[in-house]
Amino acid sequence: MIVAQRKTIPELQNIIKGHKNILVLGCGTCVTVCLAGGEREVSIISSALRIASKKLGEPIKVNELTIERQCDNVFIETAADEIKKYDAVLSLGCGAGVQAIAERYPDKPVYAGLDTAFLGILESRGVWTEKCAQCGACVLADFGGICPVTRCAKHMLNGPCGGSRVERCEISPNQPCAWQLIYKRLKDIGEVDKLKKIYPAKNWSKSLDGGSRTIIREDHRI
Repeated sequence: MIVAQRKTIPELQNIIKGHKNILVLGCGTCVTVCLAGGEREVSIISSALRIASKKLGEPIKVNELTIERQCDNVFIETAADEIKKYDAVLSLGCGAGVQAIAERYPDKPVYAGLDTAFLGILESRGVWTEKCAQCGACVLADFGGICPVTRCAKHMLNGPCGGSRVERCEISPNQPCAWQLIYKRLKDIGEVDKLKKIYPAKNWSKSLDGGSRTIIREDHRI
């Protein structure tokens, strides 16, 4: 899932400065799961903004709404009538959701209330870990389901560097060496011979070097 984190109230105050009628718009999918932009967070942030504006002697109107997905026009449409009522939208969606709303309402300010961090998983209660760099050319099949592009600090594809110590990455004693994890995983599933393959330098052409990416499924187009 996409993992994001909330901006601070002072940051949000600065972002919406000059507007008196704000809609805080939440998203019911990824950012709800990571406790950053769901209905609960919309309520908390809206209340905090109201209180902060009153303390400054400049009270503003802040209303709340959460839709199922901000990145899908079908769900954006359900908020159309409400969005039209406000001077600006403070989106608690991921970066894709913010841009989807902004594209749909080109004449209305749409601001990001979250910092979109990475694609990851819930590791333990309250802890999310990055697992995928969305590089567009997945190599997980060769590495036992562990991504060296994301989890190795140097994105190495042909074994560990010389900096790992006692199964830990040199960048931090709390960071496991991705290649130690890969080796153990491949050994456990009887596929350690895959490590004999030599990978060429990573081809980043399917990633971000050519601008934003588009996937077209002709079998689903109308």
